[in-house]
Amino acid sequence: MIAAAFYICGFFNYPTPLHLLVITFYVIIGIQIVYCLAFIIAISTQQEKGKPKSLPVSVIVCAHDEENNLRELIPILLAQDHVEFEIVIVDDRSNDATVDLLLKETAKDHRLKMVRIDRTPPHANSKKYALTMGIKAARYEWILLTDADCRPAGNAWISTMSSRFGNATEFVLGYSPYLEKSGILNAFIRFETLLTAIQYISFALLGNPFMGVGRNLAYRKSMFFNAKGFNNALQVTGGDDDLFVNQHAHGNNTAVCFTVPSQVFSIPESTWGTFYKQKVRHLSVGKRYRFSHQLLLGVFSITWILTWFIGIPLIFFSFNNYVVAGLLLLRMILVTLTIRVFAGKLGQKFEIWIIPLLDFIYAFYYLVTGLRALVISKVEWKN
Repeated sequence: MIAAAFYICGFFNYPTPLHLLVITFYVIIGIQIVYCLAFIIAISTQQEKGKPKSLPVSVIVCAHDEENNLRELIPILLAQDHVEFEIVIVDDRSNDATVDLLLKETAKDHRLKMVRIDRTPPHANSKKYALTMGIKAARYEWILLTDADCRPAGNAWISTMSSRFGNATEFVLGYSPYLEKSGILNAFIRFETLLTAIQYISFALLGNPFMGVGRNLAYRKSMFFNAKGFNNALQVTGGDDDLFVNQHAHGNNTAVCFTVPSQVFSIPESTWGTFYKQKVRHLSVGKRYRFSHQLLLGVFSITWILTWFIGIPLIFFSFNNYVVAGLLLLRMILVTLTIRVFAGKLGQKFEIWIIPLLDFIYAFYYLVTGLRALVISKVEWKN
């Protein structure tokens, strides 16, 4: 195949920089095709399995100035149909009326518990410290995490996530899409979130988990403390979800749950600026992944970017412009198919016509945010 590519571009006869660029483009397209096929195979072979288990669950939510969100979230969580569970809300130095709200609500229902934090130790990251205190206060072995600005898809969230609990299971990776709204920003946020899910769900199904999302993630309390919690990254902003999974999850102790009843919806950012800051914070943690995962994800992202930055110029300046255009079209079809297959499995909706546009935007987005995330030294969660 490689020899054929060399022959098509005439490399043996004219070893010019242009010929080298064409060969590079062929390799890039080949890599992208391999990734797409691996993703489709992973999700297509996944069998729905497991029934809700009666194991008790501690749901933990860290909140900083989240009074309004908690007013909506607490009734939804308490209405869950799981047999036995508790809700642990960690008030992380809130300046609003969060504490007053929690004092009132905890008096109404014994399943709701408040953990109050007045100060964070100077050596610790505030989010990780708050989460650690919440896990320490939890009564039950299975911990299920979400955020104050998230909303479960229904009252079967806890029971559906529990269907993946098992004797050898220590992690259950869930999916948390963003609410659908009008506008290109919202479409791109949902696209980027789905593309991230395609990667971490697929690799987990293939036995190589590398991250999870703290908006919908379950793990064992005993495992957390046996692994010494977040001690390896206490001063790192973020990473309480993906870094912890990256360090301790593997193919034999990790399950995935992504059916619609198991999902938790998040409120999307409303401006490009806030979205950019959020993603830089998320991507900056990737520098601390295992090297094998950095390589796996880096190759995928770099080839995605170069597909457009090399492919488009070659259409206009290459002697094989028809071949280049055909390969771009083939890759676009495969990417669209991958998005559509996963969107269908995860209950998401994306019109076919908008996927190529979002695909193109993603290349520029990842180039900018990825480079920024690589060089940034410190990011903030909340004050």
